[in-house]
Amino acid sequence: MKIFIYNIGYFLLEAKRTIRLNPLSNLFSVIGTGLILFLLGMVLAGWSVGDKLIVALKDEAEVSAYFMENTNEKDALKLVNAIKGMEGVMDASYIDETEAKAQMEKMLGNEADILGLFDENPFEAFIEVKINLDYMDQVLSDVAKLDGIDYVRDNRKVLEQMKGISDGLKLFGVLIMAAVGITTLIIISHMIRQGIYNNRDQINTLRLLGAPDGFIGFPFLLAGTFLTLLGGGLAAGLLILLLNEGYSHLSGFIPFIPLPSLEELSDKVSLLILLVSAALGLLGSLFGVSSIGKEE
Repeated sequence: MKIFIYNIGYFLLEAKRTIRLNPLSNLFSVIGTGLILFLLGMVLAGWSVGDKLIVALKDEAEVSAYFMENTNEKDALKLVNAIKGMEGVMDASYIDETEAKAQMEKMLGNEADILGLFDENPFEAFIEVKINLDYMDQVLSDVAKLDGIDYVRDNRKVLEQMKGISDGLKLFGVLIMAAVGITTLIIISHMIRQGIYNNRDQINTLRLLGAPDGFIGFPFLLAGTFLTLLGGGLAAGLLILLLNEGYSHLSGFIPFIPLPSLEELSDKVSLLILLVSAALGLLGSLFGVSSIGKEE
């Protein structure tokens, strides 16, 4: 450890010299890495917004259970309590005829006047059941089997589409992150290998003097990690600018989704980009440095 601390100045100077040796190539590497990480940042931001969307969709996942004829309110409330205790049920509530009509009026909006054509309230009481999409089939089956339940309006197609959207968003994000990670590793590894090739004479000299590969490669490790962090900083800056310019338009485009605050989203995604860039820079540099042992 003392030897490492004693040589830290040398490592920093060598890392600086390695970066300055190919300034144009390293500049393009930083820009390329920054743009790739910017794409990752957009995916992360999309995930944050998507999480809100998924929560909103799951909160809307519900079924309606209708009673058999002559079921009084007392028996209906017993059924509500029984449904609440089922696995996969998040909540259940009794909706009487008046509330059912009010819900339909809200749904119809300006077209609610059509309900005035009925002399009596055409709606019947039911149980509104909010469910976990992962237990959809089980809940539908258990509710339908209850004594006193006539039928269940399950909206199965809508619920399956909600679950498909949730799974699709997660899969898309994972694929993008994998692509970004692999591409960044290739860029950094290639950049380090190029630096090692350009310094092959110095490396051979150090090897003849007895320097171990770890001592020779550490400056390249520092250089690769530093350049990747610069790319991460560039990506974070571009993403903050994009969010500041477009966030208000996004909230206006999808007003029904509770978006995270701009400051919270910017800080969270920027920190993640910098952490990911540091990790990818370190890993890519290690891959590149591994070629030192192959240099003659």
